[in-house]
Parts: sequence; structure tokens; C-alpha cells
Amino acid sequence: MGKSDLLLELYSNLSTTGAVTFSSKTLVKKMLTHVDFKGAKLIIELGGGDGSITKGIVDNLDPDSELLVFEISKSFCKSMEKLFPQDNVRIINDSAENIGKYLQGKKADYVLSSLPFSFIAPEVRDQILCQSKTALTQSGFFIQICYSYLLKNLFKKHFEGVNTSFTLKNLPPAFVMVCR
Repeated sequence: MGKSDLLLELYSNLSTTGAVTFSSKTLVKKMLTHVDFKGAKLIIELGGGDGSITKGIVDNLDPDSELLVFEISKSFCKSMEKLFPQDNVRIINDSAENIGKYLQGKKADYVLSSLPFSFIAPEVRDQILCQSKTALTQSGFFIQICYSYLLKNLFKKHFEGVNTSFTLKNLPPAFVMVCR
């Protein structure tokens, strides 16, 4: 899938992608600075999209670690399956509210998300956040990219601590919320 096809998918499904463009390299780097890849056995990504964040994760992933990427767009999934054929990367065409079905008793060290929580129905986003928290180890982190600082209150309902950073080097400028 070419960049123009990816952009068409992005704009034609704005309510599920929640972005006007893909995450910048600066934003991805800022998000990934909160991840300690050494020793992380399982990482989950919610909303794989065009694979911008996925690529950053895969580039740093230990060979014996596993990455599960949840994406509801079939075309994004097909594109990512071609981009990331590694055995330790699973592209899952399903909603993030179904995380538990795919864990097989494992716990994740990190859940990284770029889901557009502002556009997701309250009951669904609560289910996604509950599933994410349940999926994490006791020392695990939920890390979210978002465009509204007000979402911090949503994350505080599910996680004890929420630290926030900001970058202007993205269109639009974005927050990275690190939740524990």
C-alpha cells in the first residue's frame, strides 16, 4: 500500500484513526523514550495505523520479545503484515477491547496506544482501558499519544499515576501520557 493509499485510508476513516496525519518521528521517539526494551518480554500496541510507532518498536525490540499490534482497519493490517513479517510480531485485526483474548495468560510490560479516545464511545474506551490495565504486569506502563490534555482525567480514572510530556514537533502538537 502506497503513501497515497494510506492517506486515503486515514482521511476516509477519521473517526477511527483520529488523526489528520501520521505520527512524526519526533513524537514516536518521545513516546519510546519511556520504554525500557531490555528485558521487556511482551509489548502491545493499540492502533497500529501506518506502522510509524510499530517500526520504532520493532527497531528496538529484543529478538526474544513479542509485539502484538491491534488495528481495526483491514487495509492498515494488510500493509503492516507486509512491513513487519517478523515471527515475533503479530498484527491483529481486532478491537483493542478484546486484548484479553490474545494474551494466552501472558502479561505485557508495556501497552503503547495512539487510539483516538476522544472519538471512542465511553463504554468502549473504558473497556479498552480496563483491558489494558489488566494486561499489564505490576510494573508495566500504559503509554498514550493524544492531542488533548483533558484526556488525562480519563486515564486517571484507570491508573494511579499519569505523567505528561508535550511535543510541538508533530501535526498537530501532541501529548504523551505515561500511566501506571
